[in-house]
Amino acid sequence: MNHPILEDLQWRYTTKRYDKTQKVAPEALAVLLEALRLSASSINSQPWRFIVLESDEAKARMLCAVAEKYPFNQPAVLDSSHVILFAYHPHYHREAYAEVVDGGIADGRILAAKREEAFGAFRFAEMNMDETGDNSAWTRAQTYLALGNALHTLARLRIDSTTMEGIDIEAIQVEFAKELGDYRCAVALAIGYRHPQEDWNATLPKSRRRPEDIFVHLV
Repeated sequence: MNHPILEDLQWRYTTKRYDKTQKVAPEALAVLLEALRLSASSINSQPWRFIVLESDEAKARMLCAVAEKYPFNQPAVLDSSHVILFAYHPHYHREAYAEVVDGGIADGRILAAKREEAFGAFRFAEMNMDETGDNSAWTRAQTYLALGNALHTLARLRIDSTTMEGIDIEAIQVEFAKELGDYRCAVALAIGYRHPQEDWNATLPKSRRRPEDIFVHLV
C-alpha cells in the first residue's frame, strides 16, 4: 500500500544517535510548535505546557534527569538539536478551563451570551478528578495525544526524534521548577538529525504486530 502518510510512518523510528552538528531550522521548529498547539484534547482542554530546550546550556540542565538513572538517554539530550519537555496540569480546575472558554469567545467559536453554558463540558474533567482535585491521569493522557501528533509532524518534516520516558521526573521538577510552574513533566522528546554512522537503529527493518492480531472488524 502506498500513501504519503504511510511513507512518513515507515520512515520514522526512534533515533539512537544524533549528529550534533545539524540543527533544526527555525522555520521547521515553528511548524512543529504550531502543530503541538493545534493538537487535539478532550473538551479542548489543552492542559499542557511545552518547555523547549535549544541551547547547549539549556540541554545540559537535563543531565540531572539522565546521567545517573538513565545514562542511555544522555547522548540524545546532549547531541540532539532540541529537547522538548511535555508537561501536564495535575489539578486542572475550572479557572484553567475558563481560559479555553474565553479564548473560544474571542475566536468566535463560542457566543459570549453562552459562556456559562460552555462550562458544561468541564464535567468530563470533574469525572476524572479525585477528592483532592487531582485529575492528572486524565490530563497526562491529553499530553500524549500531543506527543503522537508531534511524532507524525516530525516524520513529515523528515526530522528525527526520540521519545524519552527514561528520565528522572522528580529531578526535572526541581531543575525546571520556574519554567514548569504548576505543571508536571510527563515525557521528553529529543529532535534533530540521525548520525550517519553511529545510529545503529537506522538500518534495522521496522517491525510491528500483524494486522490480523490487532484489528477486529465488525461488519
